[in-house]
Parts: sequence; structure tokens; C-alpha cells
Amino acid sequence: MTNPVTLPVWLFVLICLFAVASFATNFLFPSVRWFFRRRAEKAVALLNTKLERPIEPFKLLERQDLIQRLVYHPEVTQAIVDHAYEENVREDVAFEKARQYAREIVPAFSALTYFGWGVWLARLLSNALYRVRLGYHDPQELAGIDPEATVVFVINHRSNMDYVLVTHLASEQSALSYAVGEWAQVWPLSRLIRSMGAYFIRRRSRDNLYRKVLRRYVHMSTEGGVTQAIFPEGGLSLTGALTPPKLGLLSYITDGLEGFDRNVVFVPVALNYDRVLEDRVLIRAHQSGRRKFDASILQAVKAVIKQVWLRITGRFHKFGYAAVSFGSPLQLKDHPALADDPKALARVLMQRIADIVPVLSVPLVSYLLDQGADTPEKLRADFEAALKHLKGSHVHLPHDDVGYAIKYGVRVLVERKILIEDEGRYAVQQPEVIKFYANSIAHLM
Repeated sequence: MTNPVTLPVWLFVLICLFAVASFATNFLFPSVRWFFRRRAEKAVALLNTKLERPIEPFKLLERQDLIQRLVYHPEVTQAIVDHAYEENVREDVAFEKARQYAREIVPAFSALTYFGWGVWLARLLSNALYRVRLGYHDPQELAGIDPEATVVFVINHRSNMDYVLVTHLASEQSALSYAVGEWAQVWPLSRLIRSMGAYFIRRRSRDNLYRKVLRRYVHMSTEGGVTQAIFPEGGLSLTGALTPPKLGLLSYITDGLEGFDRNVVFVPVALNYDRVLEDRVLIRAHQSGRRKFDASILQAVKAVIKQVWLRITGRFHKFGYAAVSFGSPLQLKDHPALADDPKALARVLMQRIADIVPVLSVPLVSYLLDQGADTPEKLRADFEAALKHLKGSHVHLPHDDVGYAIKYGVRVLVERKILIEDEGRYAVQQPEVIKFYANSIAHLM
């Protein structure tokens, strides 16, 4: 028993590595995880004292626990059995498919990522690219919402910057949980977005099992009081105008509310821009008749590098103004008929969004040019007449000066070669772009 044993060096090193791994797994890692978990819980408790709507415990559950709760829910298990029968596969195969869907959908929220640098980055990016303005906001209305209610921000979808802007401006309210499309399922972007509390959805999926898993997750989030942000249009507007709402997520949120202890409150949010980053990409997709974008990650990286270079060389100009308006909350407990009719609810919410769309210089100048204003004098007269018509709308004039607002709108369009001013007359060079921006406020005119 006491005789020495001779081993090759490589085997001795391997045994030591196994011993270290075993010690770390059984003794070190649990203690370290407990230590950081305790610190994270204290940090969240402190953070909740500063937020108007504290982060709900549901949002802080471990991701694996959420996945387990989701796939073992009776509705999902029944959907698994039905799927196995319909597709003629074994139930364990169908179960694994449901688990795969759950892993794809469920986020991995990190309060440290969201509030530690996510909000900071959103604020930095928003202010670096735009002059951000709050078009309309009644803090008393939002503060008056029942703290126990589930709040859902309902937003028009103009640009991928929408996520960034709303995260920035709503950062004092709570952590928002977004529904994001397939475009975000690219590594490492997917890990970042998941840690910000977003969940992925397949917008065009016709798989009943997938829809059951997604519906159940949305149901659990709503019941758990998670503050959500959804885009009822279902995707970016290709024309610049508001588009008819999709009922998927709205119906998932309202379905089965009779068993909820919480009230659900919808807050309309409307955004508008002097320049949408993806405007030409969206216009080309509309012209092609197919909802397929010709932009790639490489093109996006090139665009970012170009803007960084312009900033380094001192030639960078912000992309104009971006404005966000928050409308009056709609509490479902006060409108029981809407809770039972997702179509009617969607119409009401889209109308509320339409009513508060901010009116900015470039969209208004574009609308008047599209209507035939072809001289500075005509544009000025039409602009002043439009302001009278828009009285009561959320109009933002730079410097609160009509003359400057017109000059600013024209200058932006001229610099982008969308418009030419020659001998006292305006000539539109890219009518499709003018139409795109005009459409964003055409419903108000």
C-alpha cells in the first residue's frame, strides 16, 4: 500500500486537472455562484427603489427554470401530444422540439447588463445620432398606473433605432421586455439581446406547437407583471406610414385575462424621425413587392465605420431630430369589451398611436413638397397653413422658429441629394424618399 507508483507526466497532469475540476464543480463554483447571486439580489433591490415600476420576480428567474416551467405546463404538454399525433412522431421527439422552441424564446435577463451599461449605451447612441426630443409625456398619467398592473408599451415601428430610443426614454420606468424578430438571432448579438430581456419570435411560423409555446410564454410574462414593449404592426413600415396591426401578440396577451389577478395597461408610444437609418433599404423592399431587405451585416459595419471616420475627421452631422410621444394609458379593466375583441383593441391602440405621432421638420417639408410646394414662398405659406391645421398635434419646431424649421428641413433634403434648389424653385430628385417621410404624418393632414 505504501509502495510508490510511477506515472507518466501527462497522466499525472491529467489526474490533477480532473481533481481541480471536481473540486471547483462541487465546492468552489456553488459558493461563487451563491456569492454573486447574493450581490446581484442586493443590487436589484437597490435598483427597484429608484424605478417607478420595480423589476418583477418573474423576470429574475433563472432561464433554465423558466424553460422547465414553460415546457411542463399542461397547455404545452397537451400541444406536444397533439403535435406528435398530427406529425406521426414519438412524443419524446415532439417534447424535444418544444424544448428547443422554449430555449429559442425565453430570454436570459440580466439587470446588470440592462441597467449597468445597456441603458447607458442606448442613451449614448441615441444622443450621438439624433437630437432626441420628448414630443408628449404626462408623467402623472404613467405614475398613476396601478403598481401591480402589467404595463405594455405599444409602439409604431419606423426603425431598428426604436428599440434604442424607447429603452433610453423609458429607463426610469422599468426594464422593458421586447419581442424581437429573426434578424436578431445572430451571434453574438443574440446573447446581448437575450440578456437585455428580449424574447425572440418567428413572425411567419405556422407551426401550431411553436405558437402554443410562444403563447404560453407571453401569458406567463403578462401574468408575472413583466413590463413589455410590442410593435403591433409586426415589422418595420416599408412605406413610412402606419400599417394595419397584426393580432398575434395582442391576442396572446389578452387571451385568458379573466383568470388574471393583475390589470393590463397599454401605453401608446409614437416615434418619428427626420431621418430613418434604413429608409432606402425599406423603400427598395417596398418597390420589390417582397418583404426582403437587401442589407447585410457587412454593409452595416461599413456604414458604422464611415460614420466613425466622419466623426474623427470632424465632418459628422447628426441625423436630425428624433421624437417620442407617450399617449394616455388604456386600462383593460375599464374596457372589458376590448379585452374580448383583439381586433377592436388593436384598432383603438393604433388610432391612439396615430393621434400622437410627432410632426418634425423633414416629414412636414416632405409632405408639402409632395403636395406641390415648389417655391420657397409657396412652401412657407403652406407650412404656416399646415401648422394651423395641426394645432393640437405634437409638432416640434427646431428653436420654435417657423423660418428656421423650413430652412432646416430643406437643408437636410438638399444635403442628401433628395431635393435640388435652383433659381428659386425646388426640384424633387428622389420622390420615393419624399413620399416615405411624407407618409409618416399624412394621416394627420
